Amino acid sequence: MRLKKILLAGALLALAAGGVTAAEQPIEAREAMMKNIARSMGALGAIAKGEKPYDAEVVKTSLSTISTNIKSFPDQFPEGSQEGSEASPKIWENMADFKAKAASLGADADALLASMPADQAAVGAALGKLGPHCGDCHQAYRLKK
Repeated sequence: MRLKKILLAGALLALAAGGVTAAEQPIEAREAMMKNIARSMGALGAIAKGEKPYDAEVVKTSLSTISTNIKSFPDQFPEGSQEGSEASPKIWENMADFKAKAASLGADADALLASMPADQAAVGAALGKLGPHCGDCHQAYRLKK
């Protein structure tokens, strides 16, 4: 009887630890995705400002990264992943709008990929199209530090 209780307690502890790990995974995934988007925006910004020379491969990779990451980004906010997160509770309160904002950025990144900015000025114009998406979403859904 005592062995059963010990085994049951061990199983419950293992399940609880698994739940914590599962909750941390979306947080880590979304943080990594956002860092990749930020790096991509930074690479585009460096080209637009003339800090780096125009490089079609960098532009294509950056736009592809933004497109790919933002499309799956909202999926990294399952219910219950608020704990231990710096994400605004407003995300879960208005998930439809959050997803719509991400979809809009993804659509613009895809359109830019299809027309592929061909020089420094075009990269600057592309940032002018993408940047407001970032600001709009961060204004609504990012906690101020």
